[in-house]
Amino acid sequence: MPLSEVEARPFEGVRVVDLTHVLAGPFAAYQLGVLGADVIRVEHPHQVDLARQLGPDVVMNEQLLGTGYVTQGSNKRSLSLDLRTDVGRGVLRRLLGRADVLVENFRPGALDALELGYEQVRTINPSLIYVSLSLFGHTGDKRSYTGYDHNVQASSGMMAMTGTPAVHPLKCGPLVVDYATGMCAAFAISAALFQRTRTQVGQRVDLAMMDVATALMASHVTAFSRSGTDPRPNGDRAPLATNDVYVTGDGLLMLGAGNAEQNRRLWAALDRPDLARDGLAEREAAYEQERDLLVTVLRTRTADEWEQFFQERHVPATRVRVLSEVLADPHTRSRGLLHQQHLPGVDGPVTVPVSTFRFEHGGPSIETPPPTVGQHNDAILSELGYSDDDIARIRGCGALG
Repeated sequence: MPLSEVEARPFEGVRVVDLTHVLAGPFAAYQLGVLGADVIRVEHPHQVDLARQLGPDVVMNEQLLGTGYVTQGSNKRSLSLDLRTDVGRGVLRRLLGRADVLVENFRPGALDALELGYEQVRTINPSLIYVSLSLFGHTGDKRSYTGYDHNVQASSGMMAMTGTPAVHPLKCGPLVVDYATGMCAAFAISAALFQRTRTQVGQRVDLAMMDVATALMASHVTAFSRSGTDPRPNGDRAPLATNDVYVTGDGLLMLGAGNAEQNRRLWAALDRPDLARDGLAEREAAYEQERDLLVTVLRTRTADEWEQFFQERHVPATRVRVLSEVLADPHTRSRGLLHQQHLPGVDGPVTVPVSTFRFEHGGPSIETPPPTVGQHNDAILSELGYSDDDIARIRGCGALG
């Protein structure tokens, strides 16, 4: 097989129309873009995505290149369209007629009102994968609800089980539901594209952030079905003392000796093999005894020393770190997760995560930085068959801004 075919990324030749904003939707399209897809981000020329103005760098925010946008903006092209105009909608229909995937996160019913809903678009392109992301999905009593990651965390029960008995509910620090929704959407799109290779028929994907949040609590859902008891916010405390966080000589250490073999290794390493118990019920009953001993012992060394000590003995244990330490860790750099790039008009580099996995060949990569609004208008319109006069007419009527 020619080397070029071996190195070709999975989605090269696939055109994705990214009609999304803020985080979950753009992140889904970004995952396809770093794997070779031609992602065309359709943006309103004046009502810019909120993410373009989010981030700690004021200059970047003013240039509409806030870190909230840059995080998932690479490898995309930008087409600015005012979909409230007939001409703007006409351009989008032509684009969708030649696309493989549409990802949108408008309020349910909004695109139908613009005659761009699934049933209307499928007549233009029956093989299109039409993906809709929303808070509660396009069916059910709450389908018209709107909100963001923190609203879903609150509504799903996730916040209620997060925190300590004294301080709760708490939302998670990172936007876990947004990013998980983006990952799920990318997976759904991959599955639909694979299915299309056999059926030659497009697909409708209805993905709700609420469903994703519920799936993230899968083990709790199943446990509740048997116990009928809501999960309690237990903070760092786990049922087993060997799965808890402890204060060391200079910081915090998280133990994770969960299974019986790890439990035996831990107590053998601490010269207390007599405390090793196989049964979970026995270990849970011994929680206070084991924790009291571990509290005393683990204060005698630093967190780094204990981490190395236990890991050398195949006992799960890790020091609690802050983000700056993780990003400076040579191991993190060696994994190829992070990509450093320079943006026009921005002093200094910007670092973004690329993908959570690596391929032996033809894997995820970044070639182009996040585009400005409408940066590729002329090129994309030309590809769609519009002449220079057509483009001038479209621009003149205000459809491009």
